Order: sequence, then C-alpha cells, then structure tokens
Amino acid sequence: MRWLPQSFGGERLPVEEVKRDGWREQGILVVSIADSRLTWPEKEILCRIGEKLYGKTEIPIARDHHEQD
Repeated sequence: MRWLPQSFGGERLPVEEVKRDGWREQGILVVSIADSRLTWPEKEILCRIGEKLYGKTEIPIARDHHEQD
C-alpha cells in the first residue's frame, strides 16, 4: 500500500480499515492486547502466540489477575 503526502492528494485510510483489509486480503492479523472487544482468554491466547513468535514485549502488558507466570 502506498502513502502519498497530503500535498499530492493522498488520503490515509482509517487504521481499522487497513487492519481489516490486511486480514481479508493477506491473512495478516494486527491486534492490540488492549482492545476492549477481546475477552481475557482471547487476550491471553494472543499474548502467548506473540511471545512464542517474537519473545516478550518491552512494555508491560496488563494480563489481569489471571496471570500464572
């Protein structure tokens, strides 16, 4: 996807639209652990997948009182 400066008439797509299109068109999922639409189990699964693929985050992630580590 190409971004053009505003002076060239380019307009940025809303972030949620870019994330949705990435998922639908390329199978790429971009999710914030802080997304209020997710339940605790969903957030925990995503944390574990992220840590498995990329290691621990540099910022603390609030995993609520359910954390067992």
